[in-house]
Amino acid sequence: MKKNIHPEGYRPVVFEDLASGAKFLIGSTIATTETITFEGQKYPKATVEISSKSHPFYTGEDRMLDKTGRVERFKRRAAKSAKDGSDLRRKKI
Repeated sequence: MKKNIHPEGYRPVVFEDLASGAKFLIGSTIATTETITFEGQKYPKATVEISSKSHPFYTGEDRMLDKTGRVERFKRRAAKSAKDGSDLRRKKI
């Protein structure tokens, strides 16, 4: 590694993918408070919701990652409007 080209605090950090559970050891300056033992050594840990191990573009899988519950909210609204006989397109949320 060349000297004096990296910012202060550049160190190896383990990034953990919450969707797939994969772990990556990458050099980074990210501020972290958690640590993890990875391959027998202790490293700072940063969590990410999605990475190349879980993103459908890289994996080729067609799966839906809905963390916020948008689909469930829509289904509840649709069921309620079906009972009322109203149209979902006219309702504002």
